[in-house]
Amino acid sequence: MSRLNVLVVEDEDAIRSMLLMVLEQAGFKSIAASDAEDAQRLINDISPDLILLDWMLPGISGVEWARRLKKRARLPRCTYYLVNRTRRRGR
Repeated sequence: MSRLNVLVVEDEDAIRSMLLMVLEQAGFKSIAASDAEDAQRLINDISPDLILLDWMLPGISGVEWARRLKKRARLPRCTYYLVNRTRRRGR
């Protein structure tokens, strides 16, 4: 059975590293980008099965980038999950 390809698009280094570590430990093949522009270049080279996408990316929101990506229909069987970090009050 082949491992699923996961693309992590997250601009915060600590969160991106944590996601990559967890995915690797779970047996996924994962690659990361820090913004939508880098992610687009990676998509041209790989065909991810899953994209974990930060809600708030520099330059464009994750929501908007996912919409644009879906319109291109380049990844018809790819699943998208938006990741949003929330802060607790008082922190």
